Amino acid sequence: MTNKTESMGSNLGWINECQTMANAIRRRVLGHTVEHGGYLTQACSSAEIFAFLYGHGMKLGPSLGPIKPPPFTGAPSAKNHQHVTGALYNGAKTKENDRFFLSPTHYAMTLYATLIEAGRLDAHGLDEFNADGSTVEMIGGEHSPGHETNGGSFGQTISQAAGVAWARKRKGDTGTVWIFLSDGECQEGQTWEAIMAMAFHKIDNVKIVVDVNGQQVDGRCEDVMMVDPLDAKFRAFGAEAVRVNGHDLQAIEEAFRTPHVGKPLVVVADTSPIRGIDLLQERWPNLHYVRFKNEADRERYRAKYQELMTNG
Repeated sequence: MTNKTESMGSNLGWINECQTMANAIRRRVLGHTVEHGGYLTQACSSAEIFAFLYGHGMKLGPSLGPIKPPPFTGAPSAKNHQHVTGALYNGAKTKENDRFFLSPTHYAMTLYATLIEAGRLDAHGLDEFNADGSTVEMIGGEHSPGHETNGGSFGQTISQAAGVAWARKRKGDTGTVWIFLSDGECQEGQTWEAIMAMAFHKIDNVKIVVDVNGQQVDGRCEDVMMVDPLDAKFRAFGAEAVRVNGHDLQAIEEAFRTPHVGKPLVVVADTSPIRGIDLLQERWPNLHYVRFKNEADRERYRAKYQELMTNG
């Protein structure tokens, strides 16, 4: 799918394309989860966000990554010239092109599904998911398709991306640095240090989206440690912030057009972790990772997958 940053707002036809893409992302992740288990609710909540980024929002060059994911060739070093970076799937690092950083790397399967739907990865790109020696890691690393860095502990990627944006601004690059955060990461102090640093250094070539699905591994975010009101907090730390329905593609686009001279822009996107797959409601609030209790349970989700394949 062609990126259309330069025509944002000029043609609403992209909304149907991106919604179709979002539906396909959920469907593909559900299909994989039925067979193997996985991070399904993250795809439910973020599918529209990823479809917007790769289908309309980001300005990326053609993928330079192999259509079939390569095997892991080791960490980068002076002696390892075989090392590959997952950033290749986002195109060349030119002055004009955007860069993308996925912070919560357990969203990796959603990113891989997005790359497939965007034509940047083979349709069988998930076949080697979480296999020994594969780059298609369950928790994405810098060698995994679509990933530019290792995420490390939650809250660290935003600082890495801020450093890249700082350097790009001083080199005169015109491309934007995009960062995807989860709401649970807003419990990390480093997230807020990074926002303060970007505001202080007037790093305004950064656009951040936060998937506020209310879920984390230990339960509901509001029960572990309340982070709201996130939009007000981001503004208090020096960013420009807008809050939207994270399943409304036009609202997401309009939010990302908000002027933010001298500040990073944060779009706080409220989402549902059961969007499109109502069966998940019965698992509430334990939604972080989907496992099946027995084959009958799995079969119910397989039937849902077949329904989505039939009806779109």
